[in-house]
Amino acid sequence: MISANGPLSGIRVIELAGIGPGPYACMLLADLGAEILRLERPAGTLSRVMGGYDILARGRRSVAIDLKADGANDLVLDLARSADVLIEAFRPGVAERLGLGPDECLAANPALIYARMTGWGQDGPLADRVGHDINYAAITGAIAAIGEKDRKPVPPLNLIADFGGGAMFCVTGVLAALVERASSGAGQVIDVAMVDGVTSLLAMAHSQLAAGMMSDERGSNLLDGGTPYYDTYRTSDGEYMSVGSLEPQFFAELVRVLDIPDLPGQADVAEWPRMRELIAARFASKTRAEWTEAFDGVDACVAPVLRLSEAKTHPHLVARRTLVDVGGIVQPAPAPRFSRTPGAVGVAARPSGSDTTEALSDWGIDTGRIAKLIEAGTLTQAEAAG
Repeated sequence: MISANGPLSGIRVIELAGIGPGPYACMLLADLGAEILRLERPAGTLSRVMGGYDILARGRRSVAIDLKADGANDLVLDLARSADVLIEAFRPGVAERLGLGPDECLAANPALIYARMTGWGQDGPLADRVGHDINYAAITGAIAAIGEKDRKPVPPLNLIADFGGGAMFCVTGVLAALVERASSGAGQVIDVAMVDGVTSLLAMAHSQLAAGMMSDERGSNLLDGGTPYYDTYRTSDGEYMSVGSLEPQFFAELVRVLDIPDLPGQADVAEWPRMRELIAARFASKTRAEWTEAFDGVDACVAPVLRLSEAKTHPHLVARRTLVDVGGIVQPAPAPRFSRTPGAVGVAARPSGSDTTEALSDWGIDTGRIAKLIEAGTLTQAEAAG
């Protein structure tokens, strides 16, 4: 059994494994100490392809199951009876067709928290349509707001919808439902739609738009590179520095270190194009390392733009152990941090079906029943490595 002592120790979660946001939500819960039972296909999942490199699948045991096979439905419902949470990220209607929808699962366990995560949500005109992060973020206005002026919008990896609007809101919903259940004793269904989550993330942007402080023109606003003192600048070695000198005192320090005596005033909007040119020329005169040293200890809100592969060596991240090495794989440490009940990374990702027999037995399933389901092909027990 995978042991944990984080703040969610004792909470049992069934993960009907998918890709991206679902596994990430379960990774976060596992980091915080929840016991996750990962039910996944015996072949074709991302974790099977990536093996131990799949950080999103860390910290939990794997049961390989064909959810369409005979006996699978009854097995999952029996597991749900001893679970606190079930998380699924299927398209609307799929869980119901498997006989594992909210009605069936809450009938088996009225205290179950059933979280279902989709891009479009469980209802609405697009509910049955396929999509990916870029599509969900696109209709909310988020994608249109990211990129340089007069150039095409830039997809911000899959951080906004999959992980920000999806996984993080799924975790928030699960934790809130657990708190509510402590007083009511009742479970409930959580409809996590990435379009809803992304829209919530845009709350400040909507505030600024309503107040006339932001426009729909990309690259023309306070926080999208529209101002010369909140942008990135190329250095002489082809790298970049980030500048976020919004407040006057930080802008003054920026000017001092850059040593541009004729730089226009911060509030002189008409002079922003010239200001940008002067700042760009100055940053282009030295390397990223030289500018990093020049701004070291200076309150100017200036920092080097590092690549993913470089982040692990930054002194601040090293000092906080923000990235940790687990089995030779550099990965994020659990966040946030707790004073009494710290989370833990747990085991590396397990090949599909590595723990089928042991994990199901620990969850109260009779070993004879497990053996029969393996023989029938409903379950798969992976062979031990070596």
